[in-house]
Formats: sequence, structure tokens, C-alpha cells
Amino acid sequence: MGAYLGIDYGSRRVGLATADAEAKLAAPVATVAPEQLLEFITGHGPFDVIVVGLPRGLDGRDTQQTTVVRRFVTDKLEGLGVPLAFQDEAGTSSVAEARLREAGRPYRQDQIDAEAAAIILQDYLETLA
Repeated sequence: MGAYLGIDYGSRRVGLATADAEAKLAAPVATVAPEQLLEFITGHGPFDVIVVGLPRGLDGRDTQQTTVVRRFVTDKLEGLGVPLAFQDEAGTSSVAEARLREAGRPYRQDQIDAEAAAIILQDYLETLA
């Protein structure tokens, strides 16, 4: 049995979600500052796969933020020795906010980021089925 980590990367906040290989059901777990990410990974791992949300333009092309995310992965995650995967993150923040709003409880921006990470990770897990 293994574990998956989903990441919704932002320059100020990084939303995180996890899932185990057996259940394959993603759940939001935290939002951390980018400089705290490696500490989270080492403290909560090991992870079999890290899935990073990849932003793209509405036309499906890379944007400036796509380059930022790819650089982040190269600089911070490639050296961990954990397989990495990208998952399209189009619309995940909007869907995450709608889910939280439907729950009928107050929510904060960091909860949206973690929920978006869960959506990214769940989308990836569904490609494995």
C-alpha cells in the first residue's frame, strides 16, 4: 500500500491533498507556504507519487504560470527520488470554492487551495482506473 500527494502550487500558498493507493480517494490535508513544502513531504511521507497541478491557458497552451510550476518541480521536487506526475488543473479553484460554498460553512482561501489539490489528485487517480 502506498500514498499519493497532490499539490496545488502557488507562490504564496501550496494546497496539499493525500490519498492512499488502496482507497484512491483524495482528501485535502493542509495549505503551507512554499518554503514549508519539503518539510511537509518528509514529515508526512513516504509518497509513491507526487501529483502537481499544471496550469494552462484556456486554449490549452502553456502560460507564464506553467513555466513557474515546471521550474518549481525541477528545483524542489525532482531530487526527492519520488515519481512525479503533472495533472491539468484547469478550473480546480473554482470547483473547490463551489464545493466549500455548498457545504454551507465559512471557509478561507487556504481551504480552497487544499480542496483544489484534492481535485487535482482525484482527477489523476481516476486516470489510473
